[in-house]
Amino acid sequence: MEKKSVFTKRSKYSLLILIGTLLLLVMSGCQASMEPIDADTAGIFNHYVIFPFSFAIKFMAGIFNGNYGLSLIMMTFLLRLALMPLMMKQHKNQLFMREKMAVIQPELNELKDKYKAKKSAEDQKKMQKEMMELYSKHSFNPITSMGCMPMLIQFPILIGFYYAIMRTPEIAQHNFLWFNLGQSDMILPFVAAAVYLVQFKVSQLGMQQTGAQQKQLAIVGYIMPVMMGVISFNLAAALPLYWSIGGLFLIFQTLLFKWIYREKQPVLNTVMETK
Repeated sequence: MEKKSVFTKRSKYSLLILIGTLLLLVMSGCQASMEPIDADTAGIFNHYVIFPFSFAIKFMAGIFNGNYGLSLIMMTFLLRLALMPLMMKQHKNQLFMREKMAVIQPELNELKDKYKAKKSAEDQKKMQKEMMELYSKHSFNPITSMGCMPMLIQFPILIGFYYAIMRTPEIAQHNFLWFNLGQSDMILPFVAAAVYLVQFKVSQLGMQQTGAQQKQLAIVGYIMPVMMGVISFNLAAALPLYWSIGGLFLIFQTLLFKWIYREKQPVLNTVMETK
């Protein structure tokens, strides 16, 4: 019987988080007010998050002689740059998890084998107790080591920027390259989907997974770009433009992090292969 590791479970959580985030954006976009945002708009989130982003987008457009396409590109770059320390912390947490699991996994497998034929509630409680003792022995917390806090901090920021784009009417009144920023485009959805597919492929470079892990990651890696592309057909072109630029930055960021932590990765892969 194939053993499921924490990584397989983690990929399921990642899938739910990513799909849930994208669906939340779309559903909330249908329900929330899409009226133009200004300094007098009521609401704490409107006043302290969405409006400052909207103001910054218009200010940046003024620097580029009213070019809102360049403004969105520059604002996306600056936003992702500001979030990079959080992303780096998340990457370090993921490496920490893999380091710990590389040590714990052999003992964890022995524990699962020990209780494989024991299905009673009492035996399952004993297994859970011994598993917690094993985690405690290695100072490993499977919840905190997943690094959810950086993601939770980023979430309201990215949501705020998303709504700032949607609720800044000046954006919809301008053209950029071949498309109107306020109307849907037939090319940009394919661009956004392709960028995030490449980003997924880049994130998997040098990684070692089991067959089950590869299947779970494939779901995340292929479904999300497709969903993003399909949804983009019904959105103003400013949104897939923002996603495409953000995805390109993530590709660069992923390659940078892999280069910075390149000394740890081969060691982890060797240990994972010999388990």
